[in-house]
Amino acid sequence: MTAEDIIKDLKARKFKPVYLLQGEEPYYIDQVVDYMEKHVLSDGEKGFNQTVLYGKDTDMAAIMNAAKRYPMMSEYQLIIVKEAQDLKWGNEGTSKEAEFTLAYFEKPLPSTILVLAYKYANFDKRKKIYKAINSNGLVFQSDPVRDYKLMPWIEDHIKSKGYKIDPQAAALMAEYLGTDLSKIANEVEKLCLNIDKSTTIQTDHIQRNIGISKEYNVFELQKALATRNVLKSNQIINYFAGNPKANPMIMVMANLNSYFSKILKYHYLPNKNDAAKELGVSPYFIKDYEAAARTFSAGKTFDIISLLREYDLKSKGLDSSGNVSDGDLLKELVFKILH
Repeated sequence: MTAEDIIKDLKARKFKPVYLLQGEEPYYIDQVVDYMEKHVLSDGEKGFNQTVLYGKDTDMAAIMNAAKRYPMMSEYQLIIVKEAQDLKWGNEGTSKEAEFTLAYFEKPLPSTILVLAYKYANFDKRKKIYKAINSNGLVFQSDPVRDYKLMPWIEDHIKSKGYKIDPQAAALMAEYLGTDLSKIANEVEKLCLNIDKSTTIQTDHIQRNIGISKEYNVFELQKALATRNVLKSNQIINYFAGNPKANPMIMVMANLNSYFSKILKYHYLPNKNDAAKELGVSPYFIKDYEAAARTFSAGKTFDIISLLREYDLKSKGLDSSGNVSDGDLLKELVFKILH
């Protein structure tokens, strides 16, 4: 089930006695927990029947004792354990507490809704507790969004808010905000507060509201390199050198490596009509990869990827580069890419 599916069931008052919300991506876990905390019980019911605990400040004995209680003047009680990954679960079968815990999950109280927000990690599926929850409750898996799915995710998220975004603006957000969905969602909220729904979000809006330069960014550097625009490439690199916090070397290198790896893959695609799917990019950008493949032969692209690895090592101090700054390393790298 998706987070949306779970929330849909919650709205329909279809509850499970136990929810294990786990995974490395906290965004969807927070979405479900936030909805439960606000909407499962009425304001009048929350006082006696809603409990919020934190993994590092509680233990399984306290949680089980709370779960065994019956609700007061309500059909359900809700217990939310945030940061459940910090709980000391103990070794199964080695203590009375572990046996008590397993017994509860094997036959949970129907009037209790117990929510375990197990973030940034996955519960051990080999444990009997996991199997018991999976059989008698619901296990939700929240995985990170893959890089190539990030731009569609941004477009869909903005669409869900009733807005539209230009593909280049979505790509710019994806390049600079990374895969932290909570961070992206917060930035989208800023955009929505400052832009009318009748307006399509453009790179200008991204620059004004999020602080990403529409002219001097990795996305524009890629385009400049693909067209061998030496002047523009150097202008962007000089901007990066002057604004290292906004354009850290590690991010620039990671993006360039991904970009040229896709160009190399494009060269060897047997059917260029499937390029968007094979490269994991929007069809809107395929023309840019076609142009880049004309500029850089397969052999040259191999050389560039080797250069990127060499300069990545230099930037991390693992190769002899003396006291050369990241900005100067980028200037050297771009010169070698273009010549």
